[in-house]
Amino acid sequence: MNCHTGIDLYKRAKKIIPGGTQLLSKRPELFLPGQWPAYYSKCNGVEVSDLDGNEFIDMSICGVGACILGYADPDVDRAVKNAIDSGTMCTLNCPEEVELAELLCELHPWADMVRFARGGGEAMSVAVRIARAATGRDRVAFCGYHGWHDWYLAANLADDSNLDGQLLPGLAPAGIPRSLQATAIPFNYNQPESLDAIVDEDEQKPAAIVMEPVRHSEPEAGFLEYVRETADRTGAVLIFDEVTSGWRMNNGGIHLLYGVNPDIAVFAKGISNGYPMAALIGCSPVMEAAQRSFISSTYWTEKIGPAAALATIRKMMSCNVPEYLNRTGISIRKIWRDNARKYGIKAMIHGIPPLSVLSFKYEDMSQALHTLFTQEMLNRGFLASKAFYATYVHNEEHINAYEKAVEEVFKIIADTINENSPDVYLKGPVAHNGFKRLA
Repeated sequence: MNCHTGIDLYKRAKKIIPGGTQLLSKRPELFLPGQWPAYYSKCNGVEVSDLDGNEFIDMSICGVGACILGYADPDVDRAVKNAIDSGTMCTLNCPEEVELAELLCELHPWADMVRFARGGGEAMSVAVRIARAATGRDRVAFCGYHGWHDWYLAANLADDSNLDGQLLPGLAPAGIPRSLQATAIPFNYNQPESLDAIVDEDEQKPAAIVMEPVRHSEPEAGFLEYVRETADRTGAVLIFDEVTSGWRMNNGGIHLLYGVNPDIAVFAKGISNGYPMAALIGCSPVMEAAQRSFISSTYWTEKIGPAAALATIRKMMSCNVPEYLNRTGISIRKIWRDNARKYGIKAMIHGIPPLSVLSFKYEDMSQALHTLFTQEMLNRGFLASKAFYATYVHNEEHINAYEKAVEEVFKIIADTINENSPDVYLKGPVAHNGFKRLA
């Protein structure tokens, strides 16, 4: 297998693109430094071709979770091509945005109003802006990962490790105004006392409580209800970040499964199957505050995003896609669990089934083992990592082939653990774990 074209192109990219890529999660250093193919020439379903003509089955993050239906879904692409043929930008507005807003409110009866953006991070920034406008307050209590904008990274102004436990360690607040210090304060998932410490700290109540309703673990009994009650008690706007969790376990926000409604819910990624689109839905008393703040962007009015979202959501509903994603995720977890047991490997599995994460539990050696797993799976024709994001086109053939490869690779990992020698098997550096400045 020759991946040199992509590797060489990435070396060129690092000289002219700060950080090498536009998205941290697609950096080759996070997967397999010096070996990851880096660029694709074509993708369809879950099949990916790199610049050297190698073909892989994507059993990893599948477009960082954006392509729930699989790459180049024909129904979504058809809707997009029709939008292109009718013109994607105009002095007038596209009617699809009204149709999409009505569909989102129909699926979420608690919501009355909708605003659109084109990416999850910017949509979360809009949500926080609306919450601050609605309450006249500044401080935000948050839990989980919510993007790259100033309001969120400001948490690391007070302590540059505040965000380490929220998903990505090492996020330096460089370029964030010092005046934002103490405006974003983290609390811990399933630990209501950590939220109490923020809201009861002083008389300055938060403008918003922002959280992912589910990420790596299920909410403990009463936790989401307690957060809802705390928002009501303090007059804070409750914002659920469903950019990652939404549309995978059910049609709509995962909060619907738990019966706890926020004041604003934010969606992106999976609602449009790889085309840029994001939505904020909310109750009208809060959402109306958007009219008191300037929140506006030209490309939030283009036609492709709403057309793609409508086609994606309708297909997810008609085909019951979340049920399929759940079954697929359970199958992958069983493969990991069975082989870990067979070879005596200490491993843990996190997340909801469609967003499953594998962790080898060997302290300082763990990251090397994950790198070895990626290396050996790549050699067997799979894009694979510690995370598996299920899609509607992962079929039995893919899963069976993956199972055979995992068994072979887990045997190698077991030998590595027994010999305490991951360096012997690795052909390059250990993968990065979180944000690092690139040389």
